[in-house]
This record gives sequence, structure tokens and C-alpha cells, in this order.
Amino acid sequence: MDPHLLVGLVNTELRNHAKSLADLCKTHGLKQKELVLRLAQADYHYNEETKQFR
Repeated sequence: MDPHLLVGLVNTELRNHAKSLADLCKTHGLKQKELVLRLAQADYHYNEETKQFR
């Protein structure tokens, strides 16, 4: 999936449904490290305070 589309989907899920990044990954069967690395390759980094990738 295109990382720019992926970041939009992940941020929407974080904002509307997930309590945390770990919760989102658990709910959707994702590996948190892999998701973070995939988005980092497109220069998106997770911010704990805002609970989103930027």
C-alpha cells in the first residue's frame, strides 16, 4: 500500500478508534515495528503526544 495512503488510514484509526498505537496494531493484527519502519521510510514518524504520524 502506498505509504501516504497508509498514514492517512492509520491516523484516522488512531484518532477515532484506537487508544494507542499498540492497541491499533493488536486490533488489526499488525506488527508495530514493521508499521513504524514502513512509515519511517516515507519520513512519517509517530508522535506519542499527538497520537499520530507526521
